[in-house]
Parts: sequence; structure tokens; C-alpha cells
Amino acid sequence: MPNDTAEISFDELADVSTNQGLPAATARLAEHFRRQEQYHELFDLRLLEARLKLGLPAILTKGLDDLDEPLRTRMEDAYLAACREVGHLLLADGRVREAWMYLRPTGDRADVAAALEKIRPEPDNTEQIIEVALYEGIHPRLGFELVLANYGLCNAITTFDAQMHQRPRGERQQVAAMLVRHLHADLLRNLRDQLAKKQGKPPAGDTIAALVADRDWLFDDNEYHIDTSHLAAVVRFALVLDDPEVLRLALDLTEYGRRLSSLFQYPGQEPFVDTYPTHAKFFQALLGESVEESLDYFRSRAEALADSDAGAAAAEVYVSLLARLGRLDEALEAAAKYLSSARTSGFAPSLLELAQRSGNFHRLREISRQRGDLLGFMMALADGAGQPS
Repeated sequence: MPNDTAEISFDELADVSTNQGLPAATARLAEHFRRQEQYHELFDLRLLEARLKLGLPAILTKGLDDLDEPLRTRMEDAYLAACREVGHLLLADGRVREAWMYLRPTGDRADVAAALEKIRPEPDNTEQIIEVALYEGIHPRLGFELVLANYGLCNAITTFDAQMHQRPRGERQQVAAMLVRHLHADLLRNLRDQLAKKQGKPPAGDTIAALVADRDWLFDDNEYHIDTSHLAAVVRFALVLDDPEVLRLALDLTEYGRRLSSLFQYPGQEPFVDTYPTHAKFFQALLGESVEESLDYFRSRAEALADSDAGAAAAEVYVSLLARLGRLDEALEAAAKYLSSARTSGFAPSLLELAQRSGNFHRLREISRQRGDLLGFMMALADGAGQPS
């Protein structure tokens, strides 16, 4: 870090203050701090400038909450402006962790995400970028790209399970799509390599399903071509996807998984106990294939498990599938029948969301009456104002 203290002297600051005024002296010192990359000192100086401009003491002995309005609001605005200035200077310098310390109070998450994309990852800042992008939730996709590139798929999968389930759906979709593409490309390459060695030439076919069709010998002696625990996890993550292109890749992965030895057929959670065939049903329905067959299956699981601990999960899968297929009135009825609570874990839309998306507030009022749900009834009245009772 530069440290040319001779660039400015105490006497010079005193002279500028005497002859040009205190604001000119602070501006001169701010210029010096910026050149010397003394950004923490610059932050304190900006707060000093704000206090002087507002007629407050240079050394403020009381907290912001103790100031009277409008001084408190003006000082808070100055504080946030200083946070933005210094935070972005630190980001541009690659000092990500220090930058976030200043930028966290500003709430400028989109600006910080855009700035993170411009930083070139280096050995001394990669972990800091991951920390802010992923663990602080500023730019999960970027964070996962760096985890994949630097620490591998295993770490990325573990991190997804630990970090992403409470993140907004759009962010989960971005990261799940990345993992599906990554694992699919690895498995496709591994299969091509083995078949090329066996046949002496590259195999025909550009999907996993095409490469494994009529080649049961690929799985002889419990053989596998990708980490099977990674495969099961990524297929599970893909349940959140809507993009048909990536859903096709996820479906392709299930074609491989269902051919694995029973040793690697790890059971899932209801209604996906038979991991690969049942995930395939879900993906196929979203792709417009075997829709009624898939709905019948997930409806039957919701009914069979209604009185069990797994009942809520099975019901949410069925409701979610109906909603994602655009069958909102059916989804509303299924939620009323199989979901005991108006709220969900987030995999399926809630009764309130379904009523809002379908516009069927009359039915929501009926369901709320039947359940004795005064709050749901009031929300249906409020959102459905103007509809007949």
C-alpha cells in the first residue's frame, strides 16, 4: 500500500485551513487518503466533514440516536454516502471483505453484485469473493462458480445443501442449473471416453440416454462413471428447475441413474423414494410428457401418505406440479384437500399464493371458513375486493 507521507504535511494542512478554509483542508486530505489508498481513514474524514457541515462538534461524543431531527437523518445519510464511497473503493482494490463491512448497511445489493463480477479472482481474494457472493447472499451464482472452479463439485453440492434451500427460488434455479450442466457434461464426457476406448472410435449419440441404451455392459460389476452420491444430489436439486433445456439434462441424468447397480440406488425422501424413476416422472411432466400419468402417481402418493409424517412433503410435490403446469384451480383444490396448513415449506405455493395467481378468492374464502382461518379469510377479502361473496 502506498505510504508517501511526504506528499502532504501538517503545516500544509494548517496553511490551507487558515488561508482557504477548513473545507478546503479536508478536501486536500481526502485527496491524499484516496491516493494513498487509506480508505478507512477516508471514511472517518467523510464523517468529520459531515459533522462540520451540519454544525456539529468535530468530535461527536453522542450517538446518532441522540441527535434531534433533522440532524439525525442528515447525519445518517452522510454515513451511508461515506459507506458507499469507501466500500466501492475497497471493492475496486479487490479488498472484498473490508468492502462488505462498509457496504452491508447501504442495502445496495445489486450494485455490489455487479461490482463483484468485475473483480478478477486471485488467490488472495477468491475466498473473500465467495464469502460475500455466496454466504452473504449477494451473488450466489458467482459464488458457486468460484466454488466449482476452485474446490470442486463435492464442495459445491455440500454448500448447496447448507446454503441454498432458504434462498429465493430464482437464485436456487440458477445454481441448480449450473450444477446440472456441470455434472451432465462430466458424465457425458466420461461415457464417451470409455466407449471410444472400447470401440476404437467416438460413439454416436449426443445424450446420456443414447450412449447407455443397449449397453448394459457399461454397468457390469457395479461399475459407474461419475460419483453416484453427486448424481443423486444433483438430480434432487433439479426439482426446482423450470428451464426446459436444463430439465432435459436432468431427465437425461435419471436415465443413467436408473441403470446403476442396486448398491448405488440411494433411496430418496417421499414421494421420491425410488429416486431416479420418480424424479424422471416429475421432469417429464414439466416437459409436457406423460403428464396425466405423472399427476396420477404424485396424487396417489399424497393420498397414501396423508396421515403420515411424509404427508406434507408428498402433498407439496403434487400441488407444486399442478401449479407449475398452470393448473391453478386444481392446485388450489389439492392444497385445500392435502395440505393441513395454509402455509408450506416453500416448495409448493401456499393457498394464498394460489388464490392470488388464479384470482379465485371466492374459493379461498370458502376454504378459510371451513378451516376456521380468520386471517386467511381476511386476506381473501382484502385481495379479492370487488369479487362477489
